Amino acid sequence: MKKFLFFTLIAVFSAGTMFAQKKVLKDAKRALDSNNLEEARTLIKQAINHPETANDPETWKLYGDIGNKAFDNERMNQMLGKPANEKVMYDGLLESYYPYVKADSLGQLPDEKGKVKNKVRKDISSILKANHPYYINGGVYYNEQKDYSKAADFFEIYWDIPTLPMFEEEKDAFNLDSTYQIIKYYAIITAIQADDHERALRLIQRALKEPFIENSAYKESDLYELLASEYLEIGDSTKFMEVLYEGAEKFPDSKYFIPNLINIFIRQGEHEKAMEYLDKAIANDPANACELNSVKAALMVERKDYAAAEVEYNKALEQDPNCERALEGLAVNYILQAQDIKEVTSTLTNRQQQIENDQKTLELYQKALPLLEKYTELLKARNADESEINSALLKLRNVYYNLSLLGVDKSKELQEVEAQLNINQ
Repeated sequence: MKKFLFFTLIAVFSAGTMFAQKKVLKDAKRALDSNNLEEARTLIKQAINHPETANDPETWKLYGDIGNKAFDNERMNQMLGKPANEKVMYDGLLESYYPYVKADSLGQLPDEKGKVKNKVRKDISSILKANHPYYINGGVYYNEQKDYSKAADFFEIYWDIPTLPMFEEEKDAFNLDSTYQIIKYYAIITAIQADDHERALRLIQRALKEPFIENSAYKESDLYELLASEYLEIGDSTKFMEVLYEGAEKFPDSKYFIPNLINIFIRQGEHEKAMEYLDKAIANDPANACELNSVKAALMVERKDYAAAEVEYNKALEQDPNCERALEGLAVNYILQAQDIKEVTSTLTNRQQQIENDQKTLELYQKALPLLEKYTELLKARNADESEINSALLKLRNVYYNLSLLGVDKSKELQEVEAQLNINQ
């Protein structure tokens, strides 16, 4: 008897609790219909946290309807030319999304007979389809507020909606054109601006797995550049290098992947690898001889292959006679050769050999001089940094001084350079 009474009490209690929760839902619906959204929110939050109603699709559908109502109210004001609160409008739009998705997922659960009777899907899919374009507006609004994380939320939702299970059977529900591709990019960029590197990496990797649509905002290679930059930002050098290699293979014309690999190899002292990628870069981008051939020449100078370096510097100057890097580099190439010969000469006792070596040294300094003079004038003409100009002047001073020692009077030019350098004579 006591046992029967115990179970009866439980049943009565459960029925009473369920009835109370159903009343909460009704009250929330009534508040929504009365446009009392704060009361509706208070009541619905009780329902979504109570076990009797937390797994009911209608509960979550109603929660989404509350946010959607807030959005609709302000949007209608905007359409009618009345004052509209954009923050309230877009916050309502955001508030509606996740509850709608939750409601649809609960609606897809089979009942006790194993059947799926999703009573909320039709209404929710219609609302999300209509609201889809406004998630762009919400992202733009929060981007202007510099709330980049929230802007990324809106852009990512715009990206997500066409991929939701409720639209699987509606292949033409959305026009996935170049605008769609651009919004993916905005989602990534705002995540980066929010310093949310984990999210940015996830979004970039997702975008790379999806078909790329040509658009006016960015190229496919830009996604790989962003991916590499994010790995560099979080200090994952292994992944950074992997992306550089992949990018160099996929986009040989890019000015990001191969140049970065070359710089890394140079810093690491792996000159053979640097040369390999330099040759690829030169083949893929012959119009950039000033930069690429000059870098290759500099590597040759380091291993004292002066003749080969001269060939590369001249290739750069043939394409661009004002290539500053080549003008300076070729001048230094001659100066280094002259210094090497001077060192040998200092050890010689044979006068004839000394004279011959001095003549070679003189010729090398004379070759360097017009290159350095032109380089210095170019720096001054573009108002280069003072340290750059001073570096060029010091090289000029060295050449003028050595030419004077070798019998070519450059005392006047030497004095002028020293005056520009503020060197006391």
